[in-house]
Amino acid sequence: MKISEVYASLQGEGLLAGTPSTFIRTSGCNLRCVWCDTPFTSWKPEGREMAVAGVLAVVESLAPRHVVLTGGEPLLHDDVVPLAVALRRGGFHVTVETAGTVLPEADGPLFDLVSISPKLASSAPPADTPGNWAARHEAARRRDDVLRSLAASGPHQFKVVVETAADLDEAVAWIEDLGECVDRRRVFFMPQARTPEELAARTAWLERECHRLGVRLAPRHHITWYGGRRGT
Repeated sequence: MKISEVYASLQGEGLLAGTPSTFIRTSGCNLRCVWCDTPFTSWKPEGREMAVAGVLAVVESLAPRHVVLTGGEPLLHDDVVPLAVALRRGGFHVTVETAGTVLPEADGPLFDLVSISPKLASSAPPADTPGNWAARHEAARRRDDVLRSLAASGPHQFKVVVETAADLDEAVAWIEDLGECVDRRRVFFMPQARTPEELAARTAWLERECHRLGVRLAPRHHITWYGGRRGT
């Protein structure tokens, strides 16, 4: 599978925020979010081919016992399944970060935490984006059958990126559409931001809205801590 980077840092979002973790970032994505903060895994995918054994060796050389499989979209890669199995057998806690558009082919649970980040309509790139990506993105971004299956596969969290009031309305309606498969205690709304300044401004608004709605806010600590630098 194509790997963009493997590095140790702190988890910045969600239930495990603050946890020392090793991030395995795959390269390649079936979406093209206009605000993507890792364009080197989507718009212009970079990386090198690595076998499962090679990835394991790098992970084992680092300290954290929590591992995050992220991307891009890691579930596009068949080798993510044997990698997750090997990591868990080795005693690692494994989180997968996914947009919820692809189901892995596996028997039984693969991950200790399935972290699902559905992409709202506002994530679509402009209509004139080369490669017909506006239409391709819109056709792929919402797969409620996949979301329900992933949520049912084990412990999960939903993290929805919100920038505007329209985004917020869509996010609330989408979670309601998914029904009882979603653990509402594990639903987070988080502000769309690329810089600490954007994050501070948008968090202030979203914090009030989350309080009003009774939904959890996900501060994006890594932007505050590291400024969104690659490898952090």
